[in-house]
Amino acid sequence: MLYSKLGLLSCEHEKVSPGLTLVPTFRGSTAKLIDIEGHKVHQWNLPGRLGSLAYLLPNGNLLCSTVTDEGPPVRQAKGGRLCELNWNSKVVWEYTDHSQHHDLRRLSNGNTMYLGWRAMTDTNAARVRGGIAGMEKDGKIYEDYVREISPNGETVWEWATSELDIERYPLTDGVTRFEFAHANTCVPLPNEEILLNFRNLDLMAILDKVKRKFIWEKRDIMWGRPHDPHLLENGDILFFANGTQDIIAPARSNIIQFNKGTGEETWRYEAPMAWTFYTHVMGGVERLPNGNTLIVESVNGRIFEVTPDCELVWDYINPDFDTPFPTSKEPGNAVFRSFRYAVDSPELSKLLG
Repeated sequence: MLYSKLGLLSCEHEKVSPGLTLVPTFRGSTAKLIDIEGHKVHQWNLPGRLGSLAYLLPNGNLLCSTVTDEGPPVRQAKGGRLCELNWNSKVVWEYTDHSQHHDLRRLSNGNTMYLGWRAMTDTNAARVRGGIAGMEKDGKIYEDYVREISPNGETVWEWATSELDIERYPLTDGVTRFEFAHANTCVPLPNEEILLNFRNLDLMAILDKVKRKFIWEKRDIMWGRPHDPHLLENGDILFFANGTQDIIAPARSNIIQFNKGTGEETWRYEAPMAWTFYTHVMGGVERLPNGNTLIVESVNGRIFEVTPDCELVWDYINPDFDTPFPTSKEPGNAVFRSFRYAVDSPELSKLLG
């Protein structure tokens, strides 16, 4: 959808979840906090172009990744330089892995977990099923790995998709074959578990770090290459279903919540008209303290908030245009993910006192 206005489009003050919203422009050089009125209250100047995710740590610092030129030929949401910035945009910690992509998380033990790519062995690559034949990169297929590093950069744990029973997880029809399997989310959970999402498999799973196996998984091609799953306090899964598949027309995105145990859908947001809410790549979602849901329609740079009854109560278009989106020659305002921080949260204590 094209918008004739940028910045704040609408706000129902009495219904929104109060706080400041982090707006990092994808492939841009800044990340900012805005208030409910859309006014900028703080900005970080990044030491490079944003790779993908940026979010605030409990100490108020910004954790993000910026793009490096080196690394594998796979470039979707590539980062490479993991950085922690203080409130004055000074880099206070960094680590370089030119293969890092999409997600990175600071763990409760002070370590950092992130996603990366590496070329599969020929033997494992030959086991990959599905996808579009001939769409490898330089004749190779790149697997995802999840790596945990200590503050000084030592690898303390690692797992890769080649450890799966590869034949059981064919790539979704219509996707390229240069990735197995386009992980885009790694969420640390209690009990040494990780919630993972694989776009090109239409699969989300919980990995036991000790057993090195999935202890729960769910796959549904109707999700259309999903993003950003969350395990809610009630045990449900909330995620962004992009709706990028050829069997549905017109394409539309949805936000879906389901019971992890039964698979039963418990809540859904979909726009009244399909063409008013759709992003074919990326996408983010967050359940807010008052029960509302913050949604990121990434490619259009749109961040909006809806109530449990799916009423639109806050609507904002990122007005900051920077590096062109990979599929365009024009400057883009895309937002990979966005987060709302309550005014009394530890993340904002330095700013608000």
